[in-house]
Amino acid sequence: MSPARAESRPASVSPSPEKALRWASDGEANVPYVFHDPEDTTRLEGFEYDMVQEIARRLGRPSRFVQNDWDGLIPGLQRGMYDMVVDGIEMTPDHLQAALFSRPYYVTGDRIVVRRDRQDLNTLAALRGHVVGTIKETLAERLLQRETHVTVRSYEEETYAFSDLRNGRLDALLLDEPIALYYAGVTDDLVIVGDPVGQTRYGIAFRQDNTALHDAVDRVLGAMMQDGTMQDILGRWNLWTPAMARMTGDHTERHVAPVQWLRYQDAMRSQTGWTGRLRRYVGFLPIIAKAAGLTLVVSALAMVIAVALGLVLALGRHYGPRLVRDLSGLYIEIVRGTPLLIQILFIFYGLPGLGIRLSPFFAGVLALGLNYAAYEAENYRAGLSSVPRGQMEAAIALNMTHAQAVRLVIVPQAFRTVLPVMTNDFIALLKDSSLVSVITLTELTKTYIRLSSTYYDYIGTGLLIGAAYLLLGLPFVRFARHVERRLGQSLMRSGHH
Repeated sequence: MSPARAESRPASVSPSPEKALRWASDGEANVPYVFHDPEDTTRLEGFEYDMVQEIARRLGRPSRFVQNDWDGLIPGLQRGMYDMVVDGIEMTPDHLQAALFSRPYYVTGDRIVVRRDRQDLNTLAALRGHVVGTIKETLAERLLQRETHVTVRSYEEETYAFSDLRNGRLDALLLDEPIALYYAGVTDDLVIVGDPVGQTRYGIAFRQDNTALHDAVDRVLGAMMQDGTMQDILGRWNLWTPAMARMTGDHTERHVAPVQWLRYQDAMRSQTGWTGRLRRYVGFLPIIAKAAGLTLVVSALAMVIAVALGLVLALGRHYGPRLVRDLSGLYIEIVRGTPLLIQILFIFYGLPGLGIRLSPFFAGVLALGLNYAAYEAENYRAGLSSVPRGQMEAAIALNMTHAQAVRLVIVPQAFRTVLPVMTNDFIALLKDSSLVSVITLTELTKTYIRLSSTYYDYIGTGLLIGAAYLLLGLPFVRFARHVERRLGQSLMRSGHH
């Protein structure tokens, strides 16, 4: 931090000791930083997790973890969703402009990981002419991009990168040493080769104006480095290195047993074989059931909004004055013409700039409801158009007002016509609800990512999650078919062809 930057800091007060220390990380595929315990996926662990617990203890504040995707960590910090981000974030110039960083708490280099039959790819020069994977927005990515004749593939999740390496889609990986150790060190088919490449530093990110908490955490980190606590934490995870000794000045040889590293190895190896997998899948069932319940609630509430707003839009576009018709049509075209994912991100991250802050749950429900309302409106408009004009004339002849005729005669008939389509739309919405996982809602898709990345098992876990979606949607499929049959019988009795 430059002196000029320090002088520009606003005055701040000490952080409140009784207030929870809210911190965020992407714990879905983040070994060994913050991740779900393979023996108990409801429990978090990792060397950064242990570090934050010690920081919170020394600050006298309870800690509260907030899950967020990697791409949303800094935007969520700026939005005020949490107080700090701890996720192996490199202290690059771009990151330093976006957030206020603590002193470095870990320094490391990048390592090359290859299949055992390609141990000749042990230097950056040897990687030329090959396809190399890495994690996006990292030092490794920048190093590879500078190399000529290297085809670089960047990933958001390291599990996908290791999967592609095993499947032969990549020739090598260049990753931070902790990631390389924990992903390649528990298998027999991959190996770390060559010397460390480059050097990067991790820091804790804060909002630019949160100098009180930044300074307090900085002091705690310094004390942890001086009294040996940092070496104890990293030693348990087999991550204490000569580079860390030089950075912290802690050259005491404490001989800390790597108990967490050995426990992780044992946990991963115990999950192999059919019996291990069966026990694992049985243990998944309560987690999947909880995620399925959230998926169903979000989808049902969103469909209520879609039906209500869609009907208003359809009536406005069909019967309203010119201005109402134009505005309804404009809304429908804008919503249908832009991706649902962009709408979700805008509502969750964009609206706070206008002073509107919604929780992830309500933001997800609102985004899905507003999106599907546009499609429901077109369905209802088609249904309204399908009602014979004579129905309106007959209602008017019976001394009904125009509004009464629409409400009591036209809308019920149109609704009966579009009911099967509405049911199909709800099934589609149920599947599209997977997109709300980007705003930290742990529904079925987010659960799949977490479980599959924890155990590197995409087939069995994918089948379980697919079965959960199928079980959720199957009753509505059967209901849609029942409605279609009843509607067909009703139309035949009434003489329609």
